[in-house]
Amino acid sequence: MPNPIDSGNTANAAKEQSKNIQHIVVVGGGSAGWITAGTIAAKLNNTFAGQYSVTLVESANVAPIGVGEGTWPTMRTTLKKMGIRETDFIKQCHVSFKQGAKFAKWVTGKQDDYYYHPLMLPEGNNGENTIRQWFTTDYSHSLSTSLSPQESLCEAGLAPKYITTAEYDAEANYAYHLDAGRFSEFLKNHCVNKLDVRHLITDVVAINNDDYGYIDSLTTEDEGDIHGDLFIDCTGFNSLLLGKHFDVPFKSCKDILFVDSAIAVQVPYESEQSSIASHTISTAQSCGWIWDIGLSNRRGVGHVYASQYISEQEALNELKRYLADSVDDVESLSFRKIPINPGHREKFWHKNCVAVGLSAGFLEPLEASALLLVEISAAMIAEQLPVNREAMEIVAQRFNDTFLYRWERIIDFLKLHYMLNQRNDSAFWIDNRKAASIPNSLQTLLTLWQTQVPSDNDFIHATEVFPAASYQYVLYGMGFNTHSAPWTLNEKQHDLAQTQFNLTKQKTQQLMNTLPSNRALLNLIHQYGLQKI
Repeated sequence: MPNPIDSGNTANAAKEQSKNIQHIVVVGGGSAGWITAGTIAAKLNNTFAGQYSVTLVESANVAPIGVGEGTWPTMRTTLKKMGIRETDFIKQCHVSFKQGAKFAKWVTGKQDDYYYHPLMLPEGNNGENTIRQWFTTDYSHSLSTSLSPQESLCEAGLAPKYITTAEYDAEANYAYHLDAGRFSEFLKNHCVNKLDVRHLITDVVAINNDDYGYIDSLTTEDEGDIHGDLFIDCTGFNSLLLGKHFDVPFKSCKDILFVDSAIAVQVPYESEQSSIASHTISTAQSCGWIWDIGLSNRRGVGHVYASQYISEQEALNELKRYLADSVDDVESLSFRKIPINPGHREKFWHKNCVAVGLSAGFLEPLEASALLLVEISAAMIAEQLPVNREAMEIVAQRFNDTFLYRWERIIDFLKLHYMLNQRNDSAFWIDNRKAASIPNSLQTLLTLWQTQVPSDNDFIHATEVFPAASYQYVLYGMGFNTHSAPWTLNEKQHDLAQTQFNLTKQKTQQLMNTLPSNRALLNLIHQYGLQKI
């Protein structure tokens, strides 16, 4: 005869597993918190209006990091799905257009050493035949120039669209540079006023589990207990829920990515009409690199460095020397140091808690992967929001598998920028080439790419963070050589590749002759706005 107490426990457990997930609580504001809250609320409002609630709890005593000023083109889709007008976003967040990244002095360290990672995929056929043809006939031009107009557009400081182009549409693929503080405030107002996100400003003083180890509620200083079914940790490096409460371990990758510090500074333009770079500028230094991002109202500049190779004072001196080329009084600027602990949590979703943003991990600002991870994390939560706890276990495992893979691929891709260098001026660059610091997964791909061009077939997931084209731009921008296959291109393949090079040149010239400058287009948007979709 079954034990009635055991039967009761089993019944309660089954009831708990089948309880609907209806109340989502986001802990922490900033870009991560508000992107997550807005993405989920927009999805729920469009599909299940009135059946769910989204609450965001943030402390008034925690200042956001506020240096995530570069995005990926995915941000256009993210904002559009939230129902945000691109014109309002551009006007209120000091936004400028970003069409890629320029990497200066990463290969040899010489003045003429640079390459581009544009945001446009190569025009036409970007397969092995076109790359092989580039190696043999068009090698005097960079790969990004031969297969995309975007390097030329960036060098000329041009915008990616016209004032007559509809919101979020493009002539050349683009992302944004933005003021992170303004962006968080803008998203907050939209989420609260347009998406019905409940906003509470209070400190969390306790996290309360139920009998099954799930979070049942948060005890707060001013709002009492806040109950929820799913809790999203956006508390930054503090990782209050996933890290401190659930004690999910942190996995460092400092043995692969050496940088662990940054010094950031905001730099005014000479005048209100100063030109604005159409790309992120990443300039290698003795033991790291400097980012230079042009917003509509100022530049955001910062030196990312490895403290085991250079002191803070020496890093600051390098940053000041860089700024001296464009700033009259460098000493009048205000510098801020930001610690970096490169790595991520061993898993990102535990029980009914999922971490998004810095609470899940951080690598470094290179290639603007931080906000990208926030966006795609929030999107996956919204798209696969579990109905109950039983389904949550499946979704959590899928989420953990997906994002562990994505973090590992981002680590590989960032390391690629460092380990292909040819510099011998410091131990930092020399050590980055050592096999011990290169992940086996990346070494395997590099072996493969010695004889064949990177292909999307080299990656196992249907949706990759970085497509094969990104690897091609970096590999061949840094002088990597894929040896010619024993067979040669036939006449048809040769002609197709040459036709594509010619079409790219024609498109480049057409855009160069007609697109406005980045500054000119932003001025027009502030005056007239973009066309609604």
